[in-house]
Amino acid sequence: MGPFQVIEEREGIEADILRRLARHGRSLGQIPTADHPALLVVSPRAAAHGGGRPERCRMALLPGDAPLPGWDLQAASAVSYGSGPKNTLTLSSREGRKLWLALQRELVTIQGQVVDRQEFPWILDHGASPQSALAVAGALLLLGVPPEQLSAPHFPA
Repeated sequence: MGPFQVIEEREGIEADILRRLARHGRSLGQIPTADHPALLVVSPRAAAHGGGRPERCRMALLPGDAPLPGWDLQAASAVSYGSGPKNTLTLSSREGRKLWLALQRELVTIQGQVVDRQEFPWILDHGASPQSALAVAGALLLLGVPPEQLSAPHFPA
């Protein structure tokens, strides 16, 4: 199994993660692998429908606003994203395509690095939803991309 797995319904989240990792020069070889994904990313649509999920992962990135009917997932830790104030990663504000994402509490990457609570800008791709952007940003953070590099000029959307 690879270092991360995305469960989605043709939302482009996995492709966006891979594209942004490549633009940043990140190699998935830097991330340990096992018989289950180190990081499981679940899109809001997939969470609602519950199909194609693994039973185990080390860390799960889940939509906090969506029900997870019938999910029996075993994860050492979980991080939520969404519009609710209880989610770890939320949308703070929006100006056209520019979003401000808020990390409401510190999180630990799959490599064990601590990312402090903060806000950071994000440019929304044409046609992408803010919820998908939260999933992509959360995955990149958990895969070790620092927040300040997510919006750097060499890391375009």
